[in-house]
Amino acid sequence: MSVNPRAFRLLSFVASLFLILSAAALVTSLFWEASTREYLRGFSDAVVPSNASTAEKIQSILDWMKSGPSRRPGVADAFYAARDPEDTLNYQLLLQVCGSATNAFINLAITKGLKVRRLLLLDSQGNTTHVDAEVFLGNRWVVVDPTFRRIMHASNGSFLTAQQLRNSVLLQQATLGLRGYLPQYSFARTTHLHLARLGAVGLMLGHVCDAFYPGWDKTELITLLVERISFAACVSSLGALLFFLLLCIAVSFYFRKRTGVRRVHCFERLRRGGEASFNQGD
Repeated sequence: MSVNPRAFRLLSFVASLFLILSAAALVTSLFWEASTREYLRGFSDAVVPSNASTAEKIQSILDWMKSGPSRRPGVADAFYAARDPEDTLNYQLLLQVCGSATNAFINLAITKGLKVRRLLLLDSQGNTTHVDAEVFLGNRWVVVDPTFRRIMHASNGSFLTAQQLRNSVLLQQATLGLRGYLPQYSFARTTHLHLARLGAVGLMLGHVCDAFYPGWDKTELITLLVERISFAACVSSLGALLFFLLLCIAVSFYFRKRTGVRRVHCFERLRRGGEASFNQGD
């Protein structure tokens, strides 16, 4: 089979273009993630005492979310879907929405070195009814409800896990006095990543990931990937960079194998051009 040079040049140009774009996106997202981390570090240092225990750090964040310094009271509707920690921490209304409140709590908790992950409460149809967080405390993953600013605990003061909160008596004790806590906020069905929203593709992706790494959706890395846009942008752009780099290598290898001609890459051309300009100047 003969190689069409024009088609090869077009494919090579497109792959190289997307490689450059993904590299630029990676650099941009790295700066974005660094600025977000710095922003969150400032918030967490002002809210959480550095020498506090894990339980005290959790409670400090919840107390600040409940009655912290004044924030902008209004917010545009578009911000509710953004879930950006900077907007979540600045707007009072966003801290009253379960998903955004949990986003703010998780980002601050991670910044203070806590092991934390998201927890979705589902109804019988698999729809999300409420969003909580789990924090590793006392060798257990205890449930924290950032929306209602409470570490879930029994009447004797012991912290409760999601498994324990499936008990209706313990759930009633944990939610005693919480105005607005709805009966459908049940722990009978929970998940950490709602792939069912993606339909058959999401379910297939979940099965594949489970086969290679059981419990992958419970990791703190996945939680951070979902809860921080800048970190997700870093991972996505890095994946794109690696993909287009491999594509460029594959295209070049295929062309050389089919024609026996070694393609001169754009970086090599730039190097030769620079050397020629330098030699001409001498």
